[in-house]
Parts: sequence; structure tokens; C-alpha cells
Amino acid sequence: MRRIRDGIVTWPLALLLLAATTAKATTQETEDFESRAVRCGDVLTRSTRLTRDLVCAGTPIPALRIAAPGVVLDLGGHTVRRAGSGPGETVGIDARSDSTVRNGTIQGFNRGYTYDATVHLHQVAFVGNGTAIYHANGSGGLLLTDSRVSGNSQGFGSEFDATVGAIDIRGSRFTGNGLGLYVDYHDTRISGSAFTSNEMALFCYSGNVHIRSSTFTENASVAKLTWDNGRFDNCYELVFENSILANNTAFGTPEDPEWQAFDFQMRDTWVMNNGEGLRLAAQTLDLRDTLWWDNEGGLTLSNLPDFEPVPQEGPVHNNHFMMNRGDGLRVLPGGTPTLSNNVCQDNSGWGIHAPTAIDGGGNVARRNGAGGCVGVTCAP
Repeated sequence: MRRIRDGIVTWPLALLLLAATTAKATTQETEDFESRAVRCGDVLTRSTRLTRDLVCAGTPIPALRIAAPGVVLDLGGHTVRRAGSGPGETVGIDARSDSTVRNGTIQGFNRGYTYDATVHLHQVAFVGNGTAIYHANGSGGLLLTDSRVSGNSQGFGSEFDATVGAIDIRGSRFTGNGLGLYVDYHDTRISGSAFTSNEMALFCYSGNVHIRSSTFTENASVAKLTWDNGRFDNCYELVFENSILANNTAFGTPEDPEWQAFDFQMRDTWVMNNGEGLRLAAQTLDLRDTLWWDNEGGLTLSNLPDFEPVPQEGPVHNNHFMMNRGDGLRVLPGGTPTLSNNVCQDNSGWGIHAPTAIDGGGNVARRNGAGGCVGVTCAP
């Protein structure tokens, strides 16, 4: 079902090769690393380990620049930090070649780390920056592992309409940011990661996002996804698999409360105790084996707001809608998803209200406030 826009690259082999190169460098670090006290503005052309914190005044020149392929910059548990405060186009570390940065903190810059290559960030804390990680231009790939992105205006961002590539986030935490992750022309994979207490966790402006075994909790907004009728800049695919969305104030934003993506998939996921229901517009969807429990509203499905709307289609199968305020599951007129084997119980509205949906059979409704089911047959 994967749909990828022209120009978006998928899982470049370079990311895997970079990870393997990093592992090799780790085993050979005694002979390969130069341990030294670098100075602000240094250009690195060989693998280096910091021996102390690096504190740099705010200037347009990066605190450190990586300018040769294969360089591993080990921060040695130290911090690269901007001195002073106030506006300014300051950069912490700028990677112009395929390289790795690991084991330390980048703090207080307008852009904490910038890249236009294939890069790996491992066990790096980004604290109090404007944009923590910034894809500056062109293609490239980011592998972010076991890292923390905290208290930044934006966790990840990129030059508008000027970047393509892959983002691979594994085992990392985005917490207390204004915006956690901005996706523009990127193919994005998130696994084993947590997005907590952000103003907005995800803005899928374009590209594709696949989320697996991750949590989104206590965010003011989980995501922003809006549809362009010209089909130019859109979130084409959003997938949640084996994940948890819980205790968030809202799914969308006050200005754009509805999620709008060409293709939406959610499997084996818990959606619990959120401050509103999810309003979802998509052309194709696949919702399976998911629990919707004790949310301020249930799930509402509708067609995308195209000039000529195409009826929504796809399976809604084996989900449980329980103890939600409002309907458990509502399909707005015109949508034609296939509903089968869903259980709707103790919702304050209808169990299922879906006058134009396709009845796949096996749906069950019990003790819902407004009644059982409309549009499909439900067993008690």
C-alpha cells in the first residue's frame, strides 16, 4: 500500500553502511581518535574526541564543522554550548560530509546541528536550541539513535521545499519542544521512541511517516496534517503500528483539528484518555486491532476535502471502541470503508453511526447511550 512521491528516497543503504562504519570506529577508537581540546571554529577532517566542554560566542561561524567523510566526533560526555543569549544565526555543529556525532550535549544555538549529507547522531542530547537538528539542503539521510531532544523550539526541521531524504529515529525522546518533528519531502521511520509534553509532536507537511512501537503522551497536539487540493504538498502516508497515544490534549491543532492524509494506517495500537476524539480524512485507510478507550470522543472518518471527493475506502477491522464520549465510530456520509468485527461498548453516543459504510459483518454493540448501530448490523 506504500505510496511514495517522486523525489522522496526510501531507506538509503548509506544509513546502514554508516551505522556499520560507526560500530567499526568504536572498536578501533584507540588508534583512530585524536583526543584534544578543540577550539571554536575548528574544521574537523579526522575523528576527534573532546576532552572538555566547548563554549563559543554566538557568531555565524559554526562552533565545529565536519568537513571529511567518515569522521566520528565523540563529544566525550561534554557539551558544545553557545555563550550568551539573544537572536542570531548561530550553529553548533555543521556536518558537510557523511559522519557521526555521539556521546554529549549540544545546547543553546539557533541551530544545534546542521547537515546536508548522510549522518548518524548517537546518544546526543539537544537542549534549548532554536532548531535542534536541521537538514540544510539537498538530499541526505539522518539516523538518530538513543538521543534526547528537549526544550527546543523545534526538534527537527529542514529548509522549506529544498530537502529530500530519509529520517530514521530509533530509541530517542522528544520532550518539551515547541514542535517535535517537521517532515517535508522525507521518508520517515520512527521506532521505539517517545514524544512527550510537546506543543505539537509531529507536523507532516509532506512525505511519509511510519511509526512503530512508540508513544505519544501528554502533548498539546499530536500532529498537524492538512490536505492541499493541488496534491502537491501533502502527508501521503501516516502509519501507527504497535504504539500508544494517551493523555494528549488534542490530536490536531486548534486551527486544523482534523487529520488529513492520503493514506492512513493504524494497527495494534492503544488510543486512550485523550482530550478529544480523532477526526480523520483519508482516501484509503487500514485500521485494525486497535483499542479506543475513554477518550473525550471516538473516531470520525470522512473523505478528503478534494475538489472532487473520492469516497474513502479500506478495512476498519477488529477494533474496540469503549467508554468514549460521543459515538464510538462515526463515518460521515459519502465514506465507504468496510466495517467488520468491531466491538463498541459503553460509549455515550452511538456504537457505530455509518450510513454509507460497507457492512463486513461481525460488528458488536453493547450499552451505548444513543443506540447500537446505524448503517451496519451489530449483534448485541
